[in-house]
Amino acid sequence: MCYDLDARPPLPPVRGSALDAGPETLTSADGTRFAAYAARAAATGGPGIVILPDVRGLHPFFEELALRFAEAGVHAVAIDYFARTARTSDRGEDFDYQKHVAQTQPETLYADVAAAVAYLRTRAGGRAKRVYTAGFCMGGRLSFLQAAEEDLGLDGVIGFYGWPVGPNRVGLAAPSEVATTFRCPVLALWGGADQGIEQVVIDAFERALERAEVEHRSVIYPGAPHSFFDRKALEFAEESEDAWREMLGFMRVG
Repeated sequence: MCYDLDARPPLPPVRGSALDAGPETLTSADGTRFAAYAARAAATGGPGIVILPDVRGLHPFFEELALRFAEAGVHAVAIDYFARTARTSDRGEDFDYQKHVAQTQPETLYADVAAAVAYLRTRAGGRAKRVYTAGFCMGGRLSFLQAAEEDLGLDGVIGFYGWPVGPNRVGLAAPSEVATTFRCPVLALWGGADQGIEQVVIDAFERALERAEVEHRSVIYPGAPHSFFDRKALEFAEESEDAWREMLGFMRVG
């Protein structure tokens, strides 16, 4: 798991104001309605981002992150993964996310991402001209994989500590094994002291992207752990600020 329920995203280095923010309900291709949290930047057009949470789904960290992106000039929508198996959208401390992760299917995850991408291009979503994804842990792997989805027309994908090799419990493909199908640039952000994702894993992903001639940038923060991007982690405030700069630069904001 990436984030505790009391984790909060770091503040972006340059902040303006969001036009609006709040809960949203999106509809996937199979008719499933699922929870999201959307925030629009002050100006229409420009970039938009789909935020892909960790295994807990849509909890307060990712809702606030959507707002922070909007304050930085990026229309944002964070999505939940569990509408098909959970009776409630409550992702509080008592939510048994592990049970629902085990029932998640790659095809429905992809469909829900597509619905969020489409939303950002509507008037309600800010009419984003360029669209990206950003994911964390489980969502990081899912974000990397969106680079292969031609129909989405993405301008880039961002992954924080997304496991890029081997099998996973959701059944998502290994990004390193499908890198030859990637159609947009990749930004990968890693904690150098991550106990789960070691340097050898990062190197394998790098080699796969290089062989596939995928435009990419990989940033490793020495000494930073998994889930370092957290306002509570004061000792990694500089790393978090730099991660913001990397993301906004990748999206050509400012």
